[in-house]
Amino acid sequence: MNAATNRIVIASGNEGKVREIGSIFENLNIEIVKQAELNIASVPETGSTFVDNALIKARHAARQSGLPAIADDSGLVVDALDGRPGVLSARYAGPAASDDDNVEKLLEELADVSGDERSAHYECAAVWVSPDETVLPLIAEGQWHGRIIHQRRGDSGFGYDPVFLDTAVNKTGAEMSMEEKNRQSHRGKAFRRLRDLLSR
Repeated sequence: MNAATNRIVIASGNEGKVREIGSIFENLNIEIVKQAELNIASVPETGSTFVDNALIKARHAARQSGLPAIADDSGLVVDALDGRPGVLSARYAGPAASDDDNVEKLLEELADVSGDERSAHYECAAVWVSPDETVLPLIAEGQWHGRIIHQRRGDSGFGYDPVFLDTAVNKTGAEMSMEEKNRQSHRGKAFRRLRDLLSR
């Protein structure tokens, strides 16, 4: 694609996520437009996998805008909870749950789980969809491994970042700068792969 002439709508209302993704794409000279700026409402995420949900969001934004769209779906997978919260990560504590509500529920469910058994990873599926539905989507995925700590640490990030410890660098997602988090995180890995696919 000729990146210099392209506008892409990002199918997300999460400001933290939009900032992270925008910083990954900034050197491609792509103009990223938030779906809210085009009066596109969010669509229910009814898929059973991260890829399913990312495609639902991107296809909705592409149809509504007539522009190519990018979207992701991501979540936290905790081994001791049999993979929960998974695709329900953003609404784990209920449909209108805040990040704090979700973190609180997670910590409560892991209250009796020891440190060695609190392993977890983030997963992300990032997609690009054309408004021409005959064009196949581009799909990229990434993971970020660590564990859940007992108390929040750090003031940055969003979601479960304050309790997700990257054991390789001994920092939570909320203790990292945006640049450092983009290097380490599931979303950074997935969108860098998607960026590379687009730049071809």
